[in-house]
Amino acid sequence: MNGFKQFMLRGNVLDLAVAVVMGAAFTAVVTALVKDLLTPLVAAIAGSPDFSAIAITVNGSKLLLGDFLNAVLAFVMIGTAVYFFVVLPVNTLTARLRRGEAPPDPTTKKCPECLSEVAIAARRCAFCTSALPHHAIN
Repeated sequence: MNGFKQFMLRGNVLDLAVAVVMGAAFTAVVTALVKDLLTPLVAAIAGSPDFSAIAITVNGSKLLLGDFLNAVLAFVMIGTAVYFFVVLPVNTLTARLRRGEAPPDPTTKKCPECLSEVAIAARRCAFCTSALPHHAIN
């Protein structure tokens, strides 16, 4: 029982559990955004929010093009909503927060002979074996 307790209290298990719960909650928000706001907007433009009635019969087989079109539109609308309402604002916020940070020190430099990336402390290139000056940083 002690091993199970350690497993359940391990950080990555708890992180995964929180991510699943937050993902489910976020899915509900994005689904509501698409269903309640974007789909009616498409309906106002296209005239119908539901294309499931569109079908073609070929040799007695019914091809449900409308259902496929509904799924594709839902996918595109969800992707658009996630990008514009989550990814773009988070990227903008992250860029603003990092604006004052100094870039990290380089860990590699370029060989002046073959232009390969080598460790910053290297005195010889591992690729062409030429001697490297200590000041040849990118």
